[in-house]
Amino acid sequence: MTQLYLRNRDFFQTYSPTRSESYYSYERQLRTIQHGMESRKIDRAYSFGIFLRETDELVGDIDLTGVLRDALQSCYVGYSLDQAHNGKGYTTEAVKLVVDFGFNHLNLHRIVAGVMPTNIGSLRVLEKAGFEKEGLARKNVKINGKWEDHVELSILNPDEE
Repeated sequence: MTQLYLRNRDFFQTYSPTRSESYYSYERQLRTIQHGMESRKIDRAYSFGIFLRETDELVGDIDLTGVLRDALQSCYVGYSLDQAHNGKGYTTEAVKLVVDFGFNHLNLHRIVAGVMPTNIGSLRVLEKAGFEKEGLARKNVKINGKWEDHVELSILNPDEE
């Protein structure tokens, strides 16, 4: 994870909140993985790696976060993929797999994503995975010191419609 984030630091920064220097350390990434394992135990978040089948190389990560139960049964999906592997369908496949996990193993009703309108590649990934646009969240996330709008997309569990 550390190498993935270091290698893609500038690329990821375009669409991510500002990260401290410590974010790119082995210790921080280890803590993030440990926190993810704890979050899974209490049904709050589920983190996965994206690996190349041919080489088993870690090329990205994908998460279901903010899991809500009771009347909502929903969460958010977020992901990143090594710039060198963009445009090859890996992220679309990973999103489809994690949506299947969310619906068929976690029994979620709805999965939501937020994407900057300028992130055309990510919008295409989500649409190919079955997400539909719902609207615009104005000045939703602070990216590189500026509050940025995000297109809100969601997918509903087809077994519950």
